[in-house]
Amino acid sequence: MRRLLLTSLAFLALGSAAEAQSRTRLTVYTALENEQLAPFKAAAERAVPGIEIAWVRDSTGIITARLIAERANPRADVIWGLSVFSLLALEGQDMLEPYTPSGAAALRPNFRSSREPMTWTGMDAFVSAICFNRVVAAQRGLPRPTSWADLLQPAFRNQVAMPNPASSGTGFLTMAGWISSQGEAPAWDFMTRLHDNIQVYTHSGSAPCNNAARGEYAVGLSFDMRSVALRNQGAPIDVIVPTDGVGFDLEATAILRGTRNLDAARRLVDWTVSREANELYGRFYALVAHPEAVTTVQNYPADFAERLVNQDFAALAGRRDELLREWARRFDGKSAPR
Repeated sequence: MRRLLLTSLAFLALGSAAEAQSRTRLTVYTALENEQLAPFKAAAERAVPGIEIAWVRDSTGIITARLIAERANPRADVIWGLSVFSLLALEGQDMLEPYTPSGAAALRPNFRSSREPMTWTGMDAFVSAICFNRVVAAQRGLPRPTSWADLLQPAFRNQVAMPNPASSGTGFLTMAGWISSQGEAPAWDFMTRLHDNIQVYTHSGSAPCNNAARGEYAVGLSFDMRSVALRNQGAPIDVIVPTDGVGFDLEATAILRGTRNLDAARRLVDWTVSREANELYGRFYALVAHPEAVTTVQNYPADFAERLVNQDFAALAGRRDELLREWARRFDGKSAPR
């Protein structure tokens, strides 16, 4: 009996090893939040037999720079969960594999590439928001802001943290929103005045809200879903979508040109546009690409859609490097060490 059991276990082990060897390992570059990686990987590997996802995760700016640096010798197969600003920049360098995923026509029109075949498909949208710590504000006698302009008050000196736009997609979409809503010259003037109240520019879009939730600052400029998640976990913060207009970004998916695993990459991307995948995104984001997907985010501000600015993704992506150089020239002195 013991010999039979050992033999059975050996066959099971061999079967598992053979199955693992038969799977195609896809290297997937992403800027998704860390807590999203495990559920996204598990769902995709269940839905797409024969693939294994190996994440390479970092902030938006770092992942984008890495992809460009590797252009001559691509290491990624798929990009899943990266700013559309970044993907449009990569598209401009002919780095994305043309492919229209099965089912992509069902996505919202502004959540997909206008090219044929497509070069990217959207997943979800997120907006810049203010994390406002009520406890710190009460201790310091700070007023509750309702607009970006409110943050220019002297009372907020050294009480604001913001993501660095060069390393954080959240930082870039926040800056892009100011440029789109105010015009470029007034936006630079606004950022110069806000700089006086900034304590630090972080290299992560989540960090300012995390810092504010811990009471390190009264105000963290971050993105909506990080703010809502922390509030739902009990942090003493208000999630404020400013009344004077907010920038927004799409997280999107693409196949990297030059992948050696094109068939497996296409099958994964087919699934990423499905209603099933979008309902997974809807556990973390209030607005997703598939109009029939049900989202389940709680305590999300009801009026955010009316406050989205009118922004030209392609034009901003085309000027991204120029805008970031100017931002660094003016403000990089307060950035956190890397």
